[in-house]
Amino acid sequence: MENVKTPKKTRSQLREHIIVKLYQMDISDNFNFKQTPHTFVNEALSTIVENLEAFDNLIEDNLFNWRLKRLSYVDRAILRLAVFELKHSETPTEIIIDESLNLTHKFSDEGDKKHVSFNNRVLENLATSLRRKE
Repeated sequence: MENVKTPKKTRSQLREHIIVKLYQMDISDNFNFKQTPHTFVNEALSTIVENLEAFDNLIEDNLFNWRLKRLSYVDRAILRLAVFELKHSETPTEIIIDESLNLTHKFSDEGDKKHVSFNNRVLENLATSLRRKE
């Protein structure tokens, strides 16, 4: 039997996987994360779950006339991942925001770009807020 390697996933693909898992976490009462072969996925998921309240408070502090619970599960997942990356990675802020907006466009936007525009404002607020705290 031939040993077949699975293709290496891009960081964008890993982000999509994280968004799916965070979405599942939000809709399930008894969801458990399973370790994956991807360090980035494991680290992101465990850090987000361990710091969920703090991450959610940070997001809520940077929403304008909105509450976190009003956001879709997908948008919450995207913003939680962005907070993780802004706080715990070396990835440049511009790339984090761009990747988050790509995820919003792919999973949340309904063709009118309102979700993308909304998330862009929240992400810019988050990045500015976190830079001030450094």
